[in-house]
Amino acid sequence: MDGVLSQFRVLIAPGLHGSGPEHWQSRWQRLFPAFERIEQDDWDVPDLPRWSARVDRQRRAVVNTGDHPRPLLIVAHSFGSLAAVHSVARDPAGVAGLLLVAPADPDKFNVAALLPKQALPVPSVMVGSTDDPWMAAPRAELWARHWHSRFINGGPLGHINAESGLGDWPEGLEILYFLAEKAQNNALTAH
Repeated sequence: MDGVLSQFRVLIAPGLHGSGPEHWQSRWQRLFPAFERIEQDDWDVPDLPRWSARVDRQRRAVVNTGDHPRPLLIVAHSFGSLAAVHSVARDPAGVAGLLLVAPADPDKFNVAALLPKQALPVPSVMVGSTDDPWMAAPRAELWARHWHSRFINGGPLGHINAESGLGDWPEGLEILYFLAEKAQNNALTAH
């Protein structure tokens, strides 16, 4: 990893069915082999408590080298975004920031009551799409406001997945670098 990203552990949290080989999350893992993927027991069953518990376990699983553990950035997509938010809202320890891409609509999965309606305890950026079938941009923007996430309207990108034809999605990487810099600056001002 290069630059500011080397200061963080990066966890990839895919959505339903995992992220196939052409999904930008999988492509990012090939670009940055140090990125870790959160694996679910059943990618076809969106169970928020179970998925969130897996995020919790993955956050704690890796023993950091050196005297100072590196803070985490979680890069989440679709239902993985909901699992990441649920995990971090309960316990933000060690997490420096969240990148939430095309979150699934909590109401479609009957999990809205399990998610916070207030600011997340860490910086977050949400990227939505004007034609996302899993959550319309106005709903995504509403959740972003609840969580005090910076909302970025990506335009007509569908569900921001492999079918969107984004390749390595360089615009998304720019957003990740922005989040990493914001998290790094927050850490510096906290000390």
